Amino acid sequence: MKRNRYLILVLLLAAAWMAPAKNPVKIIFDTDMGPDFDDVGAITVLHVLADNGECEILACLASDRYPTVAPTIEVFNQYFGKPDIPIGVAAPGAPDFSAPNHWNDSIVAKFLDQPKTNDDYPAAVEVYRKALAAQPNKSVTIVTVGFTSNLDDLLKSGPDEFSPLSGKELVQKKVKQWVAMAGALPQGIEFNVIKDASASVYAFQHWPTPILLSGFEIGVQILTGKKVAETGDVSNPVAWAYAYNFESYADQKMEKRCSWDQTAVLCAIRNPENFFYVNGPGKFEVAEDGSNTWNPDADAQHFFLTHKYTYQHIADILDELMLHQPIKNNQ
Repeated sequence: MKRNRYLILVLLLAAAWMAPAKNPVKIIFDTDMGPDFDDVGAITVLHVLADNGECEILACLASDRYPTVAPTIEVFNQYFGKPDIPIGVAAPGAPDFSAPNHWNDSIVAKFLDQPKTNDDYPAAVEVYRKALAAQPNKSVTIVTVGFTSNLDDLLKSGPDEFSPLSGKELVQKKVKQWVAMAGALPQGIEFNVIKDASASVYAFQHWPTPILLSGFEIGVQILTGKKVAETGDVSNPVAWAYAYNFESYADQKMEKRCSWDQTAVLCAIRNPENFFYVNGPGKFEVAEDGSNTWNPDADAQHFFLTHKYTYQHIADILDELMLHQPIKNNQ
C-alpha cells in the first residue's frame, strides 16, 4: 500500500512539473548570436521552456549586424517549430562581426532552405515597438545576451503606427523587467557592455524598469555543451553548432564552453533565487569607455546574481535542458 501511495505521489509531482505554467512569462529575446556560441545554448533553453509552457516568445532580435546573424536565429526558431516568431535586425552602427570560424555562415548554409541575410528582416526597433504595444501593461520580460544597441534605439524611438508613446514611455508601460547577460560585478570590463559602449551608457542610465544582471563571473565557471555535441545528431542545429565550434572555434579543440547567456535566459523565466543569490538593489553604472561598477548606495532597482550552488550543479541543469528535442519531433 505504501509503495502504491509513493508511486501515485511521484506521478502527481511529475504531472505538476510537466504541466504548462498558468501564466507563461512573455519574453523578447535579444542576442548577438555569433561572436560566441553560448547564444546557441541560450536560444535552446528559451525554446525548451516555451515548449514546457513556461514562457511565450514574442520576438527575437539580432544585436549584431553581421549579415547572417538574423538567419542564424531563424535556423533555431524553425528547428523548434516556431518559424513565425518575428525577427529584427540592429540598425547601422551596431557591432558587425562574427567568430573567426564564421560559424553563422556555415549553419545558415546547412539548415536554411534558401539563403538569407539580415536584409531580409525588419528593423529591431520596429519589431520591439510592435511586440510591446500589443501586450498588457507590465507583462514583458526583455532578456539580452548581446549588445545593448537595440535597447538604445528603442529608448530613443518616437511615436509610430504601433504606439503614440515614446520608446521610454512604451518600455515603462509594457515591460516588467530587463534581464541582461552584462557586466562584471562589482566592477570590471565585459564584452557585451563595452562593444557598443555609448549604447550601454545610455540604456543602463535611462532604463525605467528593474534590471537583473547575470555578469561575466556567473557563466564563466559553468561549462556545458559536451552532452549535446556528443549526440552526433546532424539534423539538430544545436548539436551541430556545439560540435562544429568545439572543433574549430579556437586554436585548440574544446570539450565544453562557458554558459554566460544560458544563465540569463534561465533566470528571466524561472525564479532566479532557485539557482543563484540575488543581490541589490543598487545601480549598475557604465563609464564612457564601457567599464562598469556597482554602486550599492544608489537604488536604481538594479540587481545582480552571485553563485549559490556548485558550478556543476547549474551546468547539469543547463545541459539537461539543451538535450531537449522539439515537440514537433516527438509526435
